Amino acid sequence: MRKMPLTDAFFLLNETSRTPMHVGGVNLYTLPDGVDDAEFLQSLNEQLVWHGDLRRPFGEKLKMGPLGTLGPIHWVKDEALDMDYHIRRSALPKPGRYRELFALVSRLHGTLMDRTRPLWELHLIEGLENRQFATYMKAHHCAMDGVGSMQLTNSMMSPNPKAKIKYSPFSMEAFEAYKKDLEKQKESKVQPREHEIKAVLDVVKSQVGGTVNVANALRQNASVWLGRGGNLAVPWHNIPKTPYNTRITGARRFVAQSWPFERVRAVGKAFNGGTLNDAVLAMCAGSLRRHLLELGQLPKQSLKAMAPISLRDADDTESANAVAFLTADLGTNQRDPSKRMRVIQESMQAAKDQFKGMNRREIEVYSAVTQAPTLIASMTGLASRFPAFSTVISNVPGPRQTMYWNGARLDGIYPVSIPFDGFAVNITLVSNADKLDFGIVACRHSVPQVQRLIDYMEDSLIELEEAAGIVRKSRRTPSRGVKVSPDGSSSGKTGAKSKQATTTRKKTGAKSKKSTKATAAGKAKPKAKTAKAKVAPKATPGAPGEGSSTHGGADPA
Repeated sequence: MRKMPLTDAFFLLNETSRTPMHVGGVNLYTLPDGVDDAEFLQSLNEQLVWHGDLRRPFGEKLKMGPLGTLGPIHWVKDEALDMDYHIRRSALPKPGRYRELFALVSRLHGTLMDRTRPLWELHLIEGLENRQFATYMKAHHCAMDGVGSMQLTNSMMSPNPKAKIKYSPFSMEAFEAYKKDLEKQKESKVQPREHEIKAVLDVVKSQVGGTVNVANALRQNASVWLGRGGNLAVPWHNIPKTPYNTRITGARRFVAQSWPFERVRAVGKAFNGGTLNDAVLAMCAGSLRRHLLELGQLPKQSLKAMAPISLRDADDTESANAVAFLTADLGTNQRDPSKRMRVIQESMQAAKDQFKGMNRREIEVYSAVTQAPTLIASMTGLASRFPAFSTVISNVPGPRQTMYWNGARLDGIYPVSIPFDGFAVNITLVSNADKLDFGIVACRHSVPQVQRLIDYMEDSLIELEEAAGIVRKSRRTPSRGVKVSPDGSSSGKTGAKSKQATTTRKKTGAKSKKSTKATAAGKAKPKAKTAKAKVAPKATPGAPGEGSSTHGGADPA
């Protein structure tokens, strides 16, 4: 029996029938050549259904005292574990498009988990076109965070398409093998690098003045409310009211899309040597701005996003949750994408500066103090009236090379995270080999036409490329193609216009072979390093698109 930390219990305390607090993910695979499809999937199912010892938390269930979630909560071994309950096999109705897959995932993600059992389940899904299959897994956030989920994924994969793993990823055997692999990676680093030496010195320094670091950060936080916070953004301060900040229902809508890693990173670098995360936030900011403009509800104040960051050490395989939270100003009140990017970069730098000199424990303490009102607002039902943020945008590191599950190629890793009262849209992405795989989940009833956010993210990325001079600015038709959502409804104008938009983008991509100094219409060029122009890679066959207006949303056919 082991006690659950308060940071993990937070997700149990905030859970209601309308706001399930589990995280999930859709993994998309292509079957190996030459195998019998039915036999191969049956072998995977048999491998997953493991009857030996399971790693934490897959063989454990909750044990609560008389006070329930308000009292001490412990993890105890489930002596009556039923693996056939947790491992489920599903088949999509024909024609097996992504629309049918996303409809199933949307439904599964909206249902609460049984607290009398271990808080996880995995669905092996067949019936997709082009010899593809998928898995959808969800686990309660009190048991696992996004990085922990990626560790599980990595433990069942290999970069070698011929490698065969005989044990279940939930087994202790898989857990021990994964830990040994991590140890080998550590041993291969014979010479400490400069940043590793600096990290040790920072920890030693923080042991001397830990409480001072936290106190200084809290004083900075308070100064924002007095108008002396500079570029620092904090929860609740100047948070505008939007359709995203409302009371939600239990119905979910899930959409997904992929973009080339290098294409997005080039945008970040082009703006004063910025980061990949800067570019991701700018993509999302532009998309949200367009969506709100279309709804006629763009506020004068800028949207703010909660951006979780991982505190997990590379060899930490035990923690359920090891995250801290930054607040990013998305600059959505800026029409000029260059100015919007500058607001984002300055906001993120100010947030990171707060954590300088802190060790992991200090950051956790600071995050707990600053996020405590979020818990109170959620428990009292005030989160939708007094939102701490506008939305959540999370970036989870994934495998940097193509991976295989017993020979089946991993084509996509699409996160399915948590919307809740006051935060009806959640955007999470995973880096996967040479792609960034985005998953957007929202309350179906609170956020209309969420599938359009996918198109608007591509429009936003092109807008940033033009502002940075990566591609030549051209007259192009905004994305308004017919988009079919998981519930079968459609939105937008005619398919012909969607085709026109796609054709225009192909021309734009061709023009981008020549670097230009073009900037956004009439705006001064940002002081930025201009990246070399590149034509965006084509969509991976069978994946839910790579920035193509004909693929995002729900139906790539």
